[in-house]
Formats: sequence, structure tokens, C-alpha cells
Amino acid sequence: FPSGEGGQVGLSHGWCLPGVTRPRSREAAFTYAITAAGVAHAVTAACSQGNLSNCGCDREKQGYYNQEEGWKWGGCSADIRYGIEFSRRFVDAREIKKNARRLMNLHNNEAGRKVLEERMKLECKCHGVSGSCTTKTCWTTLPKFREIGYILKEKYNAAVQVEVVRASRLRQPTFLKIKQIKSYQKPMETDLVYIEKSPNYCEEDASTGSVGTQGRLCNRTSPNADGCDMMCCGRGYNTHQYTKVWQCNCKFHWCCFVKCNTCSERTEVFTCK
Repeated sequence: FPSGEGGQVGLSHGWCLPGVTRPRSREAAFTYAITAAGVAHAVTAACSQGNLSNCGCDREKQGYYNQEEGWKWGGCSADIRYGIEFSRRFVDAREIKKNARRLMNLHNNEAGRKVLEERMKLECKCHGVSGSCTTKTCWTTLPKFREIGYILKEKYNAAVQVEVVRASRLRQPTFLKIKQIKSYQKPMETDLVYIEKSPNYCEEDASTGSVGTQGRLCNRTSPNADGCDMMCCGRGYNTHQYTKVWQCNCKFHWCCFVKCNTCSERTEVFTCK
């Protein structure tokens, strides 16, 4: 992302999708969305910090007074529109083939950017005698990117399966619709969409790159994805007992040696069958 040197942005069109085994799965949807949002976030932040020569603060917000709210724009508002437009030009540029995957990728790119835009924050500062708020200036700031990641992760969990609708004459993919019988409902702007179901990550499958979960460490008491019930996919788990031994309570004796006690602890480790 932005290098902050010489007004240049350290980006390359050679980025790929690590760990995405199917380019039309919900994992691909999440990767495209968070990449597009990440580019927009990084470029916008670099603009606000003065690290890029082609952009800066949002000029359209400077000096405008909101009569109803009783405050005016001030400070340096993040120019999210510049960041989003840069992301469109850079990330979307590689989608040149007129196929279903292009429609899916472009939708997920835009969904990631839309989530970022909707989470922009308004910060204000009061001005007046003795701490009074006679006047107030406000500006927009970027949310922390971790917040965007959490939101997109929830949208990954609720991703919508879609199918392509083709034009009647040229048979080219025109738009995506939710995959339901006799339904032409389009997905929401901020929905993550996928065309193919994800591979079975429970079992090893060289064709999809899945290594399976056999032998993976798991947490016996966790109800989440790291828990043995979920990670082991119903196959059960093995329990391994270990005794850890180490030197403890060490003391220096004059002169000149160190005497330690021997401590031990019995632990259990759980691995998927």
C-alpha cells in the first residue's frame, strides 16, 4: 500500500489471492472485497497525511457551515471519494473478461468500498470561552481498518449465492441474481456474493489445495471455529497428555552457584482424528 515517499503509491497489478482454492467461492468474495476496501483506505489515509502529491484533504468540505446542526466543516476531512475512485481504477482494471466471474469480482470490490464509505466517522471540536461550545468545527475521519475487516467477515458468513443472467441476443453475462427458483432479485450493494460453493475443507483434497483438518490442534471447550466439535467435522479428537518439566525458583548462592527446584506440569493437547 502507500509508501509515503515521493508521492508514489507502492502498488502492483500482480497481486493474487493467497489461499483461495476456488476463484468463484465465498472465500474469493471476501478476499476481493477486503482488498478493494484496503486500497481505498490506504490511499485515503496517505492523502490525509500529505504523503501523496495528487491529493490531500477533502476540499469540498472546507468552510461549509451547517446551519441546522450548528457547526461548520474544519480541520482535514479524509477525501474518501479520491481513495474509492483510485481503488476502482486500480483494482477493477484487471477485470476485462466478460464472464460471470468478472461480475462477481466487481460486485464484491464495490461492496468492500461501500462498507468503508458507510463507516466514515464525524469528529468535532468545540471552541469558546472557558470550554463552552460557542462554535464547533467538524471533519470526517477514516475508521480503523480492523473494524472494516470485522464487518466484512460477518458479511462473508452471510454471503449470498448468485447466478448469472445473460442477455437474450449475445448471451453475454449481464447481471447477477440471487440463486433461487423463479427469482430475479438482485443482491444488496453491500452483500458479498459467490457463484460456486466452497470446497470441503474437512478432508484433504489435492485438486482444491485443501489439506484437511486431520491432526490439527483444537480447543475442546471452544464453541468457535477453533473448537474440536467444529474443526474436527464430527470425526472426534484424540487426547494427548504431556508432562512439562523445567527448572524453577532459582536462587544464587554465595559463592558461586545457582540452585533450582524442579517443577512439572501435566497438560493435555487435543488433535482432530
